[in-house]
Amino acid sequence: MSHSYGKTISPLRAGLTCKCPVCGKGKLFKGFLDLQEACSVCSQDFAAVNSGDGPAVFIILIVGFIVAGLAVWTEFTFSPPYWLQLTIWLPTIFIMCIGLLRPSKAYLIALQFKHKASSEVKRY
Repeated sequence: MSHSYGKTISPLRAGLTCKCPVCGKGKLFKGFLDLQEACSVCSQDFAAVNSGDGPAVFIILIVGFIVAGLAVWTEFTFSPPYWLQLTIWLPTIFIMCIGLLRPSKAYLIALQFKHKASSEVKRY
């Protein structure tokens, strides 16, 4: 299991493109959120990489803050009926969460590589 921690491209670039955080060319995901076992270009092993629930928590908090603020502003400014509020904000929440989840997971994985984070237990 080889790890090339420290030799990475920009985490923001890797996150936005959802590419390998080491070479920036190979695909990071094999499904929507499932990681490849290894990079097809540089053979970087992704077996020990785990972003956990961090991306989902960040996205829920960020999207919740934005949508709640916009919904309150819309209510006080225009006073639309509640069915219209639901019609606007439920799809907005869904689209924003799904759209931001994959790049944020790739970004956190790229940050793990940049900062040499590992799930291995270090004994002193």
